[in-house]
Amino acid sequence: MQINSRLRRIRTGWYVGAFVLVLGVVAQVLYSSGAYDAWQNDRSLDRACDGTLAQGGLQSALHTSRLRASQVDNRDYLTACRVQGGDSGPQSGSLELKLRWSSTAPPAGTLAWYNQDYDGTTGQAAPLGSGWPGIVRHDETWQVMVALDCQNERSKALVAYGDLYASDDGTALTGLGRVMTETAQKAAAKYGCRAKAGKPVTQVSAPTLGKPESAKPLTEAQGSCAALRELAPTAAKSGTPEAMESPADAHAPQVNCYLATPDKKPGYGLYAYYGAAAKDFLASEGRHLKGGYGGTQGEDDYAWATAKCPQSTQSAVFVLYRLFDGDTDTYPVPHYSGKFGTSAVKAFADHEARQRGCTDVQMASQP
Repeated sequence: MQINSRLRRIRTGWYVGAFVLVLGVVAQVLYSSGAYDAWQNDRSLDRACDGTLAQGGLQSALHTSRLRASQVDNRDYLTACRVQGGDSGPQSGSLELKLRWSSTAPPAGTLAWYNQDYDGTTGQAAPLGSGWPGIVRHDETWQVMVALDCQNERSKALVAYGDLYASDDGTALTGLGRVMTETAQKAAAKYGCRAKAGKPVTQVSAPTLGKPESAKPLTEAQGSCAALRELAPTAAKSGTPEAMESPADAHAPQVNCYLATPDKKPGYGLYAYYGAAAKDFLASEGRHLKGGYGGTQGEDDYAWATAKCPQSTQSAVFVLYRLFDGDTDTYPVPHYSGKFGTSAVKAFADHEARQRGCTDVQMASQP
């Protein structure tokens, strides 16, 4: 009996040892094959940005399937995260996402979007398209902003920002647009913001205004400058017979139109801002506009207006600036015409308001 008991104990020890050995071998295989790293990376993506990160367009945006995510400083945001491509070389890159409520104070970094509107076409943004309230722009990196107005709380919107630190081909931009729209939609649902979404993003076009080939006669404008066609004779007398325009879009939170000189230099810039974009624009530039020094180099060569819109309690803002050419350190339009500026921004604002169901367009007075 004692011998049998001792044999059973020995066999049990063998089984336990064999089991531990098998576990060790399995763990080694998983580690050496990269399966464990892949599992960790997948978990990091699932947890990123408080679980709101949409992963559908990540591979297209970063040109790799090896992805990992990490949280970043979000003291100024609802949440923020970074997705890093695991590959090395020129195709590797990263994508940084930040989410915030428009009802909170805008971080200084987001206001930088709005303080270059009078420097040529630097402040331009193209509509994201597909029915989304979003824009794409370039300022050292490719950036997408999506601002979903909360239908159940018109005083705020969920705003999502994405910066792409990677190659800038069309596939990457479309991937960025898909990640940002789907993340914004997912976050809105998570945080109780009932918002209207667009269609799945299948193509995102980069903003290209400012190049000579983007100019056309103002009389032929069909997009964001269409409102100014009737002013073409007056615009020509003011030195800007040409137009540089984006496609018409009644959802983008920013719309821009540029009037250009005969030698294709942007001379006037017109901007429309809605909802969260309007609020942040005023946080950046409102004091200057109201103080009478909102134009180039603190001058009064601008005109602006506001309107009430149904999507948000925030009034829309429409601005015209005489533009400065930083490359030549000159004004393509040598002399600003206040009369033309006022008539142009009024026509622009009236047209935009009709497209969005906005009312009560008011020209703002300047000191």
